Amino acid sequence: MASRLNPYISFAGDARQAMEFYKSVFGGELTLNTFGESGMAGSPVEDQIMHGQLDSPSGYTIMASDTPPGMEHRPGSNVSVSLSGDDGEELRGYWEKLSAEGTVSVPFEKQMWGDEFGACIDRFGIYWMVNVTQS
Repeated sequence: MASRLNPYISFAGDARQAMEFYKSVFGGELTLNTFGESGMAGSPVEDQIMHGQLDSPSGYTIMASDTPPGMEHRPGSNVSVSLSGDDGEELRGYWEKLSAEGTVSVPFEKQMWGDEFGACIDRFGIYWMVNVTQS
């Protein structure tokens, strides 16, 4: 397998809902493994996600988990997930779904560099940037 780089997002108990949402945005195959399946059956976190992975038809991979017991959940704004390319229809569709019920920080529109671009925080608090390259 070739090396790859993809986001791994930590959630505070709503990883299942977030990953199901991202599947509704990007499509693809979603695999979810709980803490209970991994030896923590009967614990308060048995139904939370120890590891989730979404592999989309477009080649995107998103991994996520609920923050494990004993670790601090520290959401922040120092990382954004960026989607870019020249398939405007596909990227605009992602934008519509990601920004719905979220907060738009940069409206999706033509920017000074000539591309269509928007930035938002989705309903799970994840920062997204979407850029459609103009030919």
